[in-house]
Amino acid sequence: MSDHDDFGGISRDLPRLLGRRRLLGLLAGGAAATLAAACTSGPAGSSSTGSSSTGSSSTGSSSTGSSSGASAASGAGAIPAETGGPYPADGSNGPNVLDDVGIVRSDIRSSFGSSTTTAQGVPLRIELTLADTAGAALPGAAVYVWHCDREGRYSLYSRGATGENYLRGVQAADPAGKVSFTSIFPACYQGRWPHVHFEVYRSLADATSSGNAVRTTQLALPKETCEAVYATDGYAASVRTLAQVSLASDMVFRDGWDRQLATVTGDVTSGFTASLPVVV
Repeated sequence: MSDHDDFGGISRDLPRLLGRRRLLGLLAGGAAATLAAACTSGPAGSSSTGSSSTGSSSTGSSSTGSSSGASAASGAGAIPAETGGPYPADGSNGPNVLDDVGIVRSDIRSSFGSSTTTAQGVPLRIELTLADTAGAALPGAAVYVWHCDREGRYSLYSRGATGENYLRGVQAADPAGKVSFTSIFPACYQGRWPHVHFEVYRSLADATSSGNAVRTTQLALPKETCEAVYATDGYAASVRTLAQVSLASDMVFRDGWDRQLATVTGDVTSGFTASLPVVV
């Protein structure tokens, strides 16, 4: 991208010289697993408590989020494939953050490298449970998530955030097929329902470029939760944009969102947890 700012620091320079992909190749076998463990931060953020917000549908459709938040049941349909959008940073459109040492992490609120800027907003924990269409968990599969910040900007692309790489991260699924990320609640920007992008890969070693993804899709956030968040400081612009869109009119979710609408629990004080079963 012409407006992409190059920024230094050892954790950015080392990936430029070798890259996460090459490092994984050089440290194959047990050493690669050690590298992945070293790059992965421990679970961050406390579990959300308090009032709950269910995955209820927005006006304009009879579809519901009844499947969201449940375990990935045997025979459940696969989550729909969706566009990665114009700001994936997976090598398909400009920068490739997946090849950077430091991208494997659970807390994605801050940039890594020479910038340590932290994205501000209501805390959001994203919990995904991966399974195949027979209901078997997918331990070791990897997920790359990314989304906009409180102002509706995407790191590495948007004006004012080209020098940042926050709100992007990769995690490997545990033995139960679960991954979790500590983040902030995204804005609602013009023309889109509030959402989180993610890609599923067979392994951490595969999660180095978009060409290896087995599924690219998006998670939708429930309307009542969005309304509660956007009533807080810093989200004023999202109040207006949310009123102009619905799940039924959204370019991605309007063909059905029952497998993409997260179940959300928590409150604006302690933060929210968005849970979604992901069948691939």
